[in-house]
Formats: sequence, structure tokens, C-alpha cells
Amino acid sequence: SELRLIASGAKWLRRQGPQIVASAIDVYLDEMDGLAGETAAGHEALRDAATKAHGEELARRVFDDEVTGDVLSQVAQADPDSLAMVLSHEQPQTIALILSSLDAARVGAVLDRMPDRMRADVLRRMATIDAVAPEVLHEIAAALSSELRALFAGGMRKVNGKAIALEVLRRCPVAQQGEVIAEIEKDSAALAAELRGRLFTFEDLKKLADRDLQTLLREIDTSKLSVALKGASTDVRAKFLSNLSQRAAEMLEDDLAAMGPVKLSTVETAQMEIATLAQEAGRAGRITIVGSDETML
Repeated sequence: SELRLIASGAKWLRRQGPQIVASAIDVYLDEMDGLAGETAAGHEALRDAATKAHGEELARRVFDDEVTGDVLSQVAQADPDSLAMVLSHEQPQTIALILSSLDAARVGAVLDRMPDRMRADVLRRMATIDAVAPEVLHEIAAALSSELRALFAGGMRKVNGKAIALEVLRRCPVAQQGEVIAEIEKDSAALAAELRGRLFTFEDLKKLADRDLQTLLREIDTSKLSVALKGASTDVRAKFLSNLSQRAAEMLEDDLAAMGPVKLSTVETAQMEIATLAQEAGRAGRITIVGSDETML
């Protein structure tokens, strides 16, 4: 927002011509004449202002930790994805020291993007930090600062390559999707599993032909289906119920009505397992899964 104000002012100055610059400087000097006492106070005046605006603790950290000021300002401005990428290569103690200088919301966002095995260790170390020697902070700041400079050199910007790759795959025929993911699986089984899970979701089951859905229903555990339908859209629920016998549909509706609150993670797991079962049935030829760009005749 501040940069937009500067750009707006620069455009305005360009339209006014060079004479406006001299006039603006005169106004600035007149204003500064009235601030002689405050400007003489310098450091203390600015620190007092920071304390009033943000509290004693934050002002102390910013004004006293001069050796790490530059790097911490970079850390504070880095987006969580980029920061997690840089910190994930550091030792847990170093990560804990750096994250201890940030607010809790940003720390949580960064840790969410780091490997699971590191989170508990980093949090445990953060919980034991009381004080750090200035020379240690200085060494960490210097090392991390070079990493951040390398990271942001040339104006790094966030992209979502995985989302684009998924969109491209969705436009491919189902057979081609399987071939591509099989190749990916040779290098990364975890990535291949994630792409499969996101490529065909539980909501996509509403696109199945009735005969294929009836085939799939014979392979789905009824209790798991009830949990999955707990968080399904009206269209998906109606699709499943319409492909059951009247008695089975009534029993399923009764189960859903009687079911109490269910954790979202439990519902998502059940939906993912059924979607995976559908993909396996499709690869085995028991049902036909139609891609978004394919037409059935």
C-alpha cells in the first residue's frame, strides 16, 4: 500500500513539471523546522514512538537486536512458503532461534509448510529458549541473510505449478493421465499418490454412468459410504441414493440422519479411499472413468 502511494505521487509529480519539486522541498523544510526538538532526540524519540505503537516487548526486540535487524526484517516480510524452504535446510536449533523472533501466526504458517519430522523438534527447542548471545545471533543472521538474498534475487514470485499440472492432466484422456502418473511414480511415489488423489475426487463420482456407479457400490463398505456422504454435495448424495434399491437408500438416509458430528478429517479420508477405489476399478476395467474433455457416445 505504501509503494502504491509512492507510485501515485511520482505520477502526479511527472504531470506537474520540475517547478513543483522546489516548492515541495520548501514545504518540507518549513515542516522540519518545527521538529527540531524531536529530531535532536533521535534514537530515543523513535523508540518511544515504536513502544507506544507496538508495545515495549516488540520495540525492545527491534531496537536492541541491531545485529540481526536486517535479516529479521527480511524474515518478517518473506512469505511462509519461501521461508519454510530456506529454513528446512537449517539445523533445528537455528530454525528455533529465527522463528522465536516472529509472531505466533507467522511461525505457525511456516511450520505447517515444513516436514512433519521437524515440527516437534523445532517447537521443543523454541520452548527452551530464554536468551541468546549476541555473537550467536550475528552468525545466524549473516548466514541466513545470504540465503535470503539468494532466494529473493531477481524478484522471486510464488507460483502454483502443482495446480497447473493438475489442470493440464484433467484435460488429458484418462489413459494418458495414467501413463503420466505412472512415470512420475518411478521418481516419487508420494507425489504420484497426491496427484491421483487430487485428479479424481469423491465429487467426480457424480460423473460416472449409473451402471458403473452400481458396480462400484458393490465394492464399497456401507459404513464408509455413510461417512463419506456426510460431507458430500447434494448432487453426489442424490447420485448415490438413486443407484441403490429403495430399501438400501432408505437405510442409508436413516444412517445419515442418525449420525452425529464427524471430524472433517474422517470424512475426507473416507471420501479419498472411495475415490481411490474408483480409480483402481477404472484401471482394472471394471468401470469407465471419463475425463473432463472426453465424450461418451
